[in-house]
Amino acid sequence: MAIKITDECINCGACEPECPNNAIYEGGVEWAMADGTTVKGAYVLMDGSTMDADQKNAPISVDSYYIVPNKCTECQGFHEEPQCAAVCPVDCCVPDEMYQETVDELLAKKEKLHI
Repeated sequence: MAIKITDECINCGACEPECPNNAIYEGGVEWAMADGTTVKGAYVLMDGSTMDADQKNAPISVDSYYIVPNKCTECQGFHEEPQCAAVCPVDCCVPDEMYQETVDELLAKKEKLHI
């Protein structure tokens, strides 16, 4: 499953540079599928909808750092554990129960993000 950042976030920013998928954004910052990935053109999201990879999207959070679930692979294929959780000083990077994904699904997502 994807990782989420809880309300306990102290906005230290330690997690953002650790993400190999550029799935972590500072609160209030717009996001795009193309940011930090090789995705170009139309991209099919987990819910089956399609968006242009360069489309700028509204921030998921305006007050604290956030993780875009469609870009989070729990660092599968890159590291042994989610790096955001490994570096978080307040342990606010936790599994997001809304996005149940197998390791195979996470690895397939990684392959779509980094062709």
